[in-house]
Amino acid sequence: MSTPADPTGSTRQWPADTLTALRLGQRLVAELPVSQPGRRAFVDITPRMTTADTEARNRGWKRADHARTFTLQHWDYAADRLDGFDYDVGAILVKASTVAGELDLTATLAAWHLHPDQFGYPWRTDDPQ
Repeated sequence: MSTPADPTGSTRQWPADTLTALRLGQRLVAELPVSQPGRRAFVDITPRMTTADTEARNRGWKRADHARTFTLQHWDYAADRLDGFDYDVGAILVKASTVAGELDLTATLAAWHLHPDQFGYPWRTDDPQ
């Protein structure tokens, strides 16, 4: 399994399990330091699904794709709303980006001052989505 390198030439290692999860279309999340008290911030990486992914799912399996397109979103939420249905009330989309491929994903994370090992599975975080 190859590890994408960032544009500066250093290697930003993806843990094998999360890189595999991205290639299989699994969303990942990282919690960030907050902008102010009473807030919680998260960045999510959502792989874009294709027709080939839908066909694979209909046949009962997941398709790995090394050239997926990813959407990254940095959200800032009111901390007291995370546990309810209205978690998006007062939420602020800080920034978003769509990238094509693992190299661009790694480069964008570096530009956002994030490291691949900060990301994990959504169910292991308090991310409300």
